[in-house]
Order: sequence, then C-alpha cells, then structure tokens
Amino acid sequence: MGGGGLFHYRPSVCEADPMTGHFERKIMKKSVSIALASVLAASTGWSAAAQAESFQQALESAYQTNPTLQARRILGRAVDEEVPQALSNWRPTVTLKGDTAYKLTSYHPGAKGVDTNPSSLGVVLSQNIFRGFRTTAETEKAEADVQAERSTLKSVEQTVLLNAAQAYFTVIRDQAVLELNRNNEEVLTRQLEAARDRFRVGEITRTDVAQAESRLAGAIADRIAAEGTLETSRANYERVIGHPPAGTLEAPAPFTDLPQTFDDAVDIARRSHPDIIAAEYTWKGAQANIRDQRGKLLPTLAAQVSYSWNYGQYTYDMDTNEMEAGVVLTMPLYQGGAVYSQIRDAKHRAGQRRVQVDEQRDATVESLTSSWENLQSARARVTSYQSQIEAASIALEGVQREAQVGSRTTLDVLDAEQELLTSRVNLARAQRDASIYTYQVLSALGGMTADRLGLQVPLHDPDVHYEQVRGQWFGGNEWATKDAGLGADLDITQDVSDQNVSTVRQTR
Repeated sequence: MGGGGLFHYRPSVCEADPMTGHFERKIMKKSVSIALASVLAASTGWSAAAQAESFQQALESAYQTNPTLQARRILGRAVDEEVPQALSNWRPTVTLKGDTAYKLTSYHPGAKGVDTNPSSLGVVLSQNIFRGFRTTAETEKAEADVQAERSTLKSVEQTVLLNAAQAYFTVIRDQAVLELNRNNEEVLTRQLEAARDRFRVGEITRTDVAQAESRLAGAIADRIAAEGTLETSRANYERVIGHPPAGTLEAPAPFTDLPQTFDDAVDIARRSHPDIIAAEYTWKGAQANIRDQRGKLLPTLAAQVSYSWNYGQYTYDMDTNEMEAGVVLTMPLYQGGAVYSQIRDAKHRAGQRRVQVDEQRDATVESLTSSWENLQSARARVTSYQSQIEAASIALEGVQREAQVGSRTTLDVLDAEQELLTSRVNLARAQRDASIYTYQVLSALGGMTADRLGLQVPLHDPDVHYEQVRGQWFGGNEWATKDAGLGADLDITQDVSDQNVSTVRQTR
C-alpha cells in the first residue's frame, strides 16, 4: 500500500576531525547515517529491524482493536434498530389479557349474600390501516438516521486511522532525534577527551576544555529529554494502536495518490467527506420528521378482532364467550395546540440541519486548505533542511581543517557541529510533519479509510446487521447479546469477523 513517508536522508560529507582523529569520522558518518537511514527509511532502503511493525500493520491493528471505533460500531447497530421500530407500525399487535377476583354480593333486607369468583381471559388483535402517513415518515427518518450514523462511523474511522498514523510517525521522529542526540553525546565525549589531552601538552587553554565540557553537559541533557519524549510517544502509540511499537519502526514509501491541484481536492472533499454526507442525511431525516408531526392532525383507522371468555361475572357457575370484530376510526379535533407546536419545532430543527450542511461544507474546505498548505510548507522545509545539512557538513569539515592548523578555535568546531546536529533534528521533524500532513489531506478528502488504504483486514460491513434486524418480527440476536456483555467469552474487539452473523469483505 502507499505510505506517508517523506523521509529521505543524505549522508554527511564530513570525513575527518583533526581534534578527535578517525574515531569521530566513523561516528559522524556511520552512526548518524544509521540513525536516519534506518529509522527514517532512507533512500538506501536498508531495514534496521527485521521484526519491526510496518505502517500498514499498525493501521490494521488500530482498525481492529481501537475502542473508540468499536464503540461507534456498536452505536451503529443500535441506530439500525430504529428502522424495525418504525416498520412495526405496519404490523399487527396481539394482546392477551386475563383477570380473576373474589366478589361478594349482599341483598337486603334479610336475603343471604352470594359470593362469586369472576374471571376472564381475552385476546385482542389490532392492525393499523391508516396512521396519517406517519409510518412512512418514521421509516424514512429512521433510514436517514442509519445512513447518517454510517457516515459518522466512517468519520470516526478516519480519525482513528489518522491518529494511528500520527502516533506511528511521531515515534519514528523521536527515535531519530534520540539517536542523533546519542551520537552527538558520543562525539562530544571523544572531543572532550581529545581537548584534555591537547590541554596537557599545551596546545589549547583551559577555556577550550571548559567549552567542550559545557557542550557535553548540554548534550547529555538533550539526550535525556529525547528519551523522555520517545517514551511519551510510545505510550500514545500504545493507546491508539493497542500495543507498544515493535522494534525500530520503519517509515513507509511516500503516499502519492493525492489530487494534482487544490481545486480538484476541494471538489472531491465536497462530494466525499463523510461529515458532509452525515449532515445531509441528518437534514433529510429532519424533513421526514416534519411529515411525521403533521400526521398527528390526520385521522387514524385500525381493524380489531377480539375474543374473550368470562366466568362468574353475574352468577356462580355461569360462563360466557364473546367475539368481536370491527374497525376503529379516531379523528383528532383539538389537542390544545401541542401538535401545532411540535410541527413548528420540527420545522425549526430542519432549518438548523439545513444550515449545518453548509457549515460542514465550509469546515471541510477549511480543514483541507489548512492541511494542503501545511503539506506544501513541510515539503519545502524538507528540501531546505536537506540543503542545509549538505552545507553544514561542508562547513564543519572546513572548520575542522582550519582548527587543525590553528586558524579556528575549539568553540568554532563545537558551533559548527551544533549547527549540523540542529539541521538534522529539524529535518527529522519536517519529514514527520510532511508525512502527517499527507494523511491529513487524505482525511479531508474522505479517503483515510481501511478500504481506501488497502488494509488487509476484514472490513466492517454495517449492512450485515441492518439486513438481519430490518425484517425481524421477534426475538433477539447474537450481536445485541454480545454488545451488552451478556454472552460467554465476550470479545468485542473481534466483532468484525466473529461467527456467522458477520459478512466481511477482504481487500486486495
């Protein structure tokens, strides 16, 4: 699959340090190259850890185990139930009713009282014939709510996968920064040893040694800070993806399947972003709700059939059987103004939903614009820092040679090395930013999904549950039992591929 890595590293041209000899040359060329080339997937393509978790594997793990995404899938199944609830108004209802009591009847004057045990048992079948078109409106609203929730689920999926990408590239960046700081500490340690040797033979002053000691102390502090930052990034990685990062993470190949122009990107975002689609379905559902409220002003017609058995209602040991069939017409005349208020309420809410569609379109374009411009800026910074590293490497080599003949001081060498280190750290950060902004653009286009990224996982298919419950007249299902935590061996993280209630599609 396409990745988001824009990480490339050009080895330093520095080959020698007259203050520390051949050892620093090896450190500067070998250690720093490994730190960036291995961790940031440099142009050489060499892998630092054969067992390292790939970018695709990290996204797959987040897709299958992230609790935020799992919770939203469960909510989607709850919203599915609105449809059979609305459709139930087309179906008959059957009611069974029974009662029993003790009854004492006294006659006056002087007559003996009579006690009886009246009991009855009856069943009533009722079928709606006309509800003022409310059933149709409620069904349309329920189906619109289902589609809106599916789009919201897609948006949550995008957020989870984007957070996973950010966590992955942040760990890569912090690994690279830590390796650079460790390398810098080693170099400065060797430089301090060399400075002390030169001070003992009188080549340099105590000031030069103090400067080397100061830089080493600062490098140790930077290395400790980098270690803390990496641990924080690893903790965030575990929270989002579900487990700690395995080995030294490798940057993927750059993701290049983005629109060529910003205008094309805007057009795609307006048509495809799930937040916009969710807002449109929410507005459609609000329009259906207006028709539902209007239906309360119309008459209703229902057919009823009833049968009852009565015992001891009037005299002891007498029972009766009754059967009745007919239609019931109800015509609302005045409800105190409540229904008209509900209609106005529904219209106002539909107006709000209509405005929110435009609001969401504007928000999506704004997000896309920000991500697009940030991506261009990050790419430009990557190029600039690469050029800076080349120039700083050449400058360091020159300063080292000049220091060897006495025309440069130890401080000059330390400053040149610090400038090169800073430019390498900045490059690692800019490369991380460029990768993140790439996927932010993809998310703004509505394409940061498992299907679009080609993740090799069973894809969650909301149609499976929807089709199962839409026409269900009675009974429960395994989904509901499992989601409620009532089933044996519960494992909600496997709901995408569990048992025969889930139909999944395997990507390429």
